[in-house]
Amino acid sequence: MPIPEDVTGEEIDKDVRQELQSLPKTLAEDVAKNLVMVARLIDEDPERAYAYSRVALRLASRVAAVREAAGFAAYATQKYGEALAEFRAARRMTGTVELWPLMADCERGLGRPEKALDMAGAPEVQKLDKAGQVEMRLVAAGARRDMGQLDAAIVTLQSPELASNSVQPWTARLRYAYADALLAASREGEAREWFAKAVEADRDGSTDASDRLAELDGVEFMDALVEDEDQNGADRDEQGAQDDDKD
Repeated sequence: MPIPEDVTGEEIDKDVRQELQSLPKTLAEDVAKNLVMVARLIDEDPERAYAYSRVALRLASRVAAVREAAGFAAYATQKYGEALAEFRAARRMTGTVELWPLMADCERGLGRPEKALDMAGAPEVQKLDKAGQVEMRLVAAGARRDMGQLDAAIVTLQSPELASNSVQPWTARLRYAYADALLAASREGEAREWFAKAVEADRDGSTDASDRLAELDGVEFMDALVEDEDQNGADRDEQGAQDDDKD
């Protein structure tokens, strides 16, 4: 896989760079560059990010950061079996529980929501930080919905974090998930309220809460470019009609 000239490998996190010090210098540089490409592409072009992750994995499969990156890339391309295997490998290497919610969500992706719920009740969840625990709650609610248990999904999302007025990195997504579950349960009034609250918390546009809110309010958006083209077409038609009258 080609590496752009502006990628040096120095862009990676210092903790990852430290992990790579166990490798020969040239090899470490090559792995670092591929990891940079994974991080750079995973949102805009996940398939290419996945391809770079496979190169890094081939070069340094015994480095936890590489296994984790491979897991994220596989997850982004919905290769949930591969993602789960890589996340498990990274967890064995590091002994941490940070990837537990993602592992549970992979179980959902593989059509095993019951397994995801089992993981949501495991002791590992208590070892997660607050962000991880909220993520686990989101996964558990999703698993409930997978199983057709809408009311249980709504109850799962009801938590001190949801009720809090303070805005945290997870607030918008939590409120959005709650609003979406309420809407699925035909509780439109409450759903509108929570989509509005999600909009208030969504400072970086990580959800489409504003669009969902507008949809509930019956607001339709028209592409300005399409509108201009339609107007120009109408003007041309009118001009053509005037020319015909002159003839």
